[in-house]
Amino acid sequence: MSLAVAIQMDPIEGIDIDADSSFALALEAQRRGHGLYHYLPQDLSLRDGRVYARARPFEVVRDPAAPARYGAPETIDLATLDVVLMRQDPPFDMSYITATHLLEHVHPETLVVNDPVQVRNAPEKLFVTHFAELMPATLISCDRDEIWAFRKEHMDIIIKPLFGNGGIGVFHIAPENENLNALLEMFTGLYREPIIAQAYLPEVRQGDKRIILVDGVAAGAINRIPAPGEARANLHVGAKAVKAELTPRDREICEAIGPTLSERGFIFVGIDVIGSFMTEINVTSPTGIQEINRFDGVCLESDIWDAIEKRHAEVHAA
Repeated sequence: MSLAVAIQMDPIEGIDIDADSSFALALEAQRRGHGLYHYLPQDLSLRDGRVYARARPFEVVRDPAAPARYGAPETIDLATLDVVLMRQDPPFDMSYITATHLLEHVHPETLVVNDPVQVRNAPEKLFVTHFAELMPATLISCDRDEIWAFRKEHMDIIIKPLFGNGGIGVFHIAPENENLNALLEMFTGLYREPIIAQAYLPEVRQGDKRIILVDGVAAGAINRIPAPGEARANLHVGAKAVKAELTPRDREICEAIGPTLSERGFIFVGIDVIGSFMTEINVTSPTGIQEINRFDGVCLESDIWDAIEKRHAEVHAA
């Protein structure tokens, strides 16, 4: 089965080809004989009820100096394609939300991964609150009195922007830290949305585990160990990726959320687990598959494409 596939993502020239999950997905699609197109989110247009993208056919090669070879740009009606991978990085802002509205016009006949309507309804720090029993103590609020009361109750907390990403704006407020008021003033100046506060989990020093689920089923994990003196476990701020096994608690969490993920059309998802608690569900542009592949000797992008091809066949058999 040869599919016509468009990948909506940031410029390929700026990625790390040894870490980027979109690159691995493109390589696997190419290996299967699927035709590839690349376009940027700003290349989308809606005209007379049809969604178009100014896209370029391309091939990928594992060459950091020239990871992609492009053909001439074309204006493509996305309804003529089989699959669109929505893989641009957050922030989950109005530009991102607008893209989901546009792609909604072609899904599911053109299978958008992940389902754009469900992505729009599942910001990672809000979607996870539907599984409160799996989370650490959490507050989402603009009310300073509420935030201070939460800090008084838990003493050691993390605060972060509700729609942040990549560890940006994440602060550890230890019991002796006197900066909470100043941080709240800064957040108020930068964001209109509430902030999120969570009880600090000291287990983060042993790692923040990224677990990949494919169509609702746990497929693998890596552990991300924060750098010394750093509260964040994001790889791009210096955390170290190490091999990880799925614990019974990890599997319990995945089994609790898996059916909901599959029902909502979330084929490729990454969740973050610290100790016994899930802190985020990432459905926008999950990462981690290349690291897991290297540690575990697997090929998660193949599993993901198996799931995509199966879902596409089901849609068109109905």
